[in-house]
Amino acid sequence: MKMGNQSVETDFILSGLFQYGQMNTFLFVAIVILFSVALMGNIILVLLIRLDTRLHTPMYFLLSQLSFIDMMYISTTVPKMTTNFLTSRKTIAFFGCEIQAFVFLALGGTEALLLGFMAYDRYIAICHPLHYAVLMSKKICWFMVTCTWASSSSNALIHTLYVFQLPFCRSRVVNHFFCEVPSLLPLVCQDTSQYEHTILLSGLIILLLPFMAILASYARVLTVVFQMSSGKGQKKAISTCSSHLIVASLFYMTTLSTYTRPHYLHSPEEDKAVAVFYTIITPLLNPFIYSLRNKEVIGAMRRLLV
Repeated sequence: MKMGNQSVETDFILSGLFQYGQMNTFLFVAIVILFSVALMGNIILVLLIRLDTRLHTPMYFLLSQLSFIDMMYISTTVPKMTTNFLTSRKTIAFFGCEIQAFVFLALGGTEALLLGFMAYDRYIAICHPLHYAVLMSKKICWFMVTCTWASSSSNALIHTLYVFQLPFCRSRVVNHFFCEVPSLLPLVCQDTSQYEHTILLSGLIILLLPFMAILASYARVLTVVFQMSSGKGQKKAISTCSSHLIVASLFYMTTLSTYTRPHYLHSPEEDKAVAVFYTIITPLLNPFIYSLRNKEVIGAMRRLLV
């Protein structure tokens, strides 16, 4: 009994995305459907890119990495949230919470950096097409992907180890549907204002810098595109870049709003709503925007089905 009580005391309780009720049941079903569609969409896109040799290019290699990240990203939060909704036990073990926070931070940081490299890929393809084969070689692509995983995982490890050694001497109720660092800080019984400066710095480096690079690269791309004499080339380039920019803006703006504000300015309900966008909506939109708006992917799907 003593060990059991100690276990309960070290567990966290996730309040969840919503409370009980008929409308909440509808939202629960909707989220399960969105999760299933997002998972299937990303799996199909990864398989198409892997099976069709015509898609073995740097752009689709990076896109397959993005889909792989999104599959893991959405699977880190939604299954636990849905399980908690169906059961009366809303707890998550201390170590489980730590693992979830680390994986989520690592995947989120990797996606943020990868989106920046994908914008760089489009910039090179459109603005420097003659140098594309050299600047986006297979070796360079793997180097980009390795750097994104290594740097974001290191950042996530540092933050996770620091946060979970802090004294959690207040309520163990996490007012969120998963263990996220900003949602855990209100439970700490010591001043975290200095640490929040490091979160801000990490957010500026991993989120804001890639986003600014994306905006800068697409500003240059649009300049080159509008100088093209081919209307068809203009349309294709704008379609590709606009879809990337829409998804990137949604991801960066929502994550920046969470990770660049001190915890006393956070509203739990607002944080939950914002988190839905970068944990569920973005992984859902990515495969459809990159596939349904892309004739090469649609062609690969047709060839696979025939």
